[in-house]
Amino acid sequence: MKQTTLLLFLTFIPLNNFIFAQSEREHSVAREWNEVLLTAIRNDFARPTVHARNLFHISSAMYDAWCLTTKGADTYFMGKNVGGYDIPIESYEPNTSDVQSAAEEAISYTAYRLLEFRFRNSPDIQDTKRVMDSLMMVLGYDIDNFDTDYQSGNPAALGNYIAEQVRLYGIQDGSNELGDYANLFYNSLNDALNLAVKGPVELDFPNNWQPLAFGEPFIDQSGNIINEGEIEFLSPEWGNVEPFALEETDLDVYERDATTYTVYLDPGMPPLISDTQEGLDDPYKWGFAMVSVWGAHLVAQDSRMIDISPNTIGNIPIEDFPTNIEDFPDFYQFFEGGDISRGYDENPITGQPYAEQMVPRGDYGRVLAEFWADGPDSETPPGHWFVLLNYVTDNPNFERKFKGQGEELSPLEWDVKSYFLMGGTMHDAAISAWGVKGYYDYIRPISAIRYMVTRGQSSDSNLPSYDPHGMPLIPGYVELIGEGDTLAGENNENLNKIKLYSWKGHDFIDDPVTDTAGVGWILGENWWPYQRPSFVTPPFAGYVSGHSTYSRAAAELMTQLTGSEYFPGGLGEFTVKQNEYLVFEDGPSQDIVLQWAKYYDASDQCSLSRIWGGIHPPADDIPGRLMGSFLGKKSFTYGEQFFDRTVLGTDKNVKRALPMYPNPATTHVVLPISLRGKGTISIYSATGQEVSNNLITVTNNGNEALLNIERLIPGLYYLPDGKGNNYKLVKK
Repeated sequence: MKQTTLLLFLTFIPLNNFIFAQSEREHSVAREWNEVLLTAIRNDFARPTVHARNLFHISSAMYDAWCLTTKGADTYFMGKNVGGYDIPIESYEPNTSDVQSAAEEAISYTAYRLLEFRFRNSPDIQDTKRVMDSLMMVLGYDIDNFDTDYQSGNPAALGNYIAEQVRLYGIQDGSNELGDYANLFYNSLNDALNLAVKGPVELDFPNNWQPLAFGEPFIDQSGNIINEGEIEFLSPEWGNVEPFALEETDLDVYERDATTYTVYLDPGMPPLISDTQEGLDDPYKWGFAMVSVWGAHLVAQDSRMIDISPNTIGNIPIEDFPTNIEDFPDFYQFFEGGDISRGYDENPITGQPYAEQMVPRGDYGRVLAEFWADGPDSETPPGHWFVLLNYVTDNPNFERKFKGQGEELSPLEWDVKSYFLMGGTMHDAAISAWGVKGYYDYIRPISAIRYMVTRGQSSDSNLPSYDPHGMPLIPGYVELIGEGDTLAGENNENLNKIKLYSWKGHDFIDDPVTDTAGVGWILGENWWPYQRPSFVTPPFAGYVSGHSTYSRAAAELMTQLTGSEYFPGGLGEFTVKQNEYLVFEDGPSQDIVLQWAKYYDASDQCSLSRIWGGIHPPADDIPGRLMGSFLGKKSFTYGEQFFDRTVLGTDKNVKRALPMYPNPATTHVVLPISLRGKGTISIYSATGQEVSNNLITVTNNGNEALLNIERLIPGLYYLPDGKGNNYKLVKK
């Protein structure tokens, strides 16, 4: 089938404005299905972990369809053992001499069937299905063709078969897909913060995450109506999901609250609130206080004008990232906002200086918070980096040369390979970041700031409202309410409470089309992050920042993939129109063009946006960037091996080995398992569903582990041994 252009496809799909520029270059069928996938994500619930997995699985399945039809590289899923799960396939020969046509048809059926399954419960599945069906119609394919007899040479059958096998793999990969990705054992230590009720905030565990409650149905980040009053932690157990390139040497297994947490790339403990370090000397208090101070920048009338071009933004070597929390104050500009960016003397590609772009700092901070938040109708952070990848590919100056070397690849080969690598990278970023989030369970600014101001001030024991857990006093930003202060209240009920000079919040916005909240003095216990009133803060722990992890990993991947640190032409851009971009208040006050020289600069900007947006303190940021840097390089090195058949051949893709005996085991009490290194243990029912960790107990004993299955109901269970075999457990 001849490739169609994106212009034809646009008659069916209005693309999100994150597609920076429409190109006249012909796009591949893989690109078209990637656009459908991004549309499906925007139509679904805002679940960055789930969608990182969707992007990886569907991209890898399309890549496999291309491999099998063109013989162009080694497959990832098909004919391999992935994480102890065999995915069988016999040899395939297309029944046509038109290899391009066969590849397009197989890719299309693969993507269509997986999209159909993965998004079947999406709140806007009808819209997504309409887009899917429209593309199939344009391509001339029958959506009612369910044939899986690929050995007949039928490319459609091959696509259907690949989708079916990846679907079965996903049922047992540790994500709890059949349970709608629900948590199996995590419980919050803190009661929910009811945002419908103003007033002091008390926390039993000020170092731990606090769920939010809205008191009524609300609209989530993707525009969906949610009826639950309290929002659960999204994916605290995601470290249990089978990764792409991460391996046993990257893994730690910890016990907390009688449950097991799998943590990759453990960055160590975040700063905990101190009873002895006063004021800004305490890294915990310093970091959350900085979030409040940066909120004071978020006003269109900000008197500080800054140059946001690459003259002054970006160009921070990774060696300058602090690795000790004590060094963080030297990296961030506590009062002015921003970091230690060096900028560039000239565009390294053109040799010409970058044009200066002076804008109010308040507009810049607000636009960053909105742009990198990815909502509403969000493709989520991992999807956002697919959009940036497509933007780079569309640039007329870009050549599709793998690692910037050799002959230019066809649009189809470039797309399937680049999506495969980006998908694996984003998937591992989700697994590592959320494994850390689940185990350390760290607090968010909205809870930490409100908690500290409720306790009082921690700077001076000779002043009123002193408490070791209080907010540091910062003249002009954090002060005590005195007599005669307009915030003291009619009966001085707020006397000696903490007031903050920060963004004033949604109570000061009547019409988001014309109003802005501005900044000013507010009662500290009513502080809000710069986010939508129906979103407020993501429903998962802060440490580490998912945005920082995803973004740095993607920047590293794109640097390796393209063979250059720089956007094509040395400049990537996104234009924001005056008074047309911000969602929950008016703005920006003038046109703004976000600009980046390197992929790393975009990543670093994304990280800063979460501090201005009131979502993360610095302690969440830098560890995520460092994890992402490791992930991006590791994923590329691992993934590119599949493009050289002489490297992998038909070897199994095995990451863990758990030799066990006897087999089968019929006891229902204790089963000995010999462990090498840091293995993880997952048990599956005969129907392929993972058994809750609450029903099994694993006790480590030197190089052995005792697996207690006494609480399982009678039946047959399987434990993958990491070698493609299933260890049988029979509970009688």
